[in-house]
Amino acid sequence: MNVPTISVDNLADQIAGGALVVDVRETEEWEQGRIRGATLIPLGEVVARFDEFPSDNPVYVMCRSGVRSADACEYLRSRGIDAINVAGGILAWVDSDREIERGAR
Repeated sequence: MNVPTISVDNLADQIAGGALVVDVRETEEWEQGRIRGATLIPLGEVVARFDEFPSDNPVYVMCRSGVRSADACEYLRSRGIDAINVAGGILAWVDSDREIERGAR
């Protein structure tokens, strides 16, 4: 399945408009740095927590580099969720000098 992607530049615009960002990394990774307001749903929990994904709005899915999030997007899209992969993940976000939060929330 070909998953649609969004650049971190375009994601920043979507976040400004209130977009939902789901981070599928593990808790330890998420605590090291994340996008402000992102929701943590580790990849291994996506199936069990499927009901937390809205069916009426796009969901921007990210991980460290874009591989795990692409897997999550494939699953979500196969079940009717408008899931969009964040190209380059948190690494691309950091490389573009954007702000991140750290620590437990």
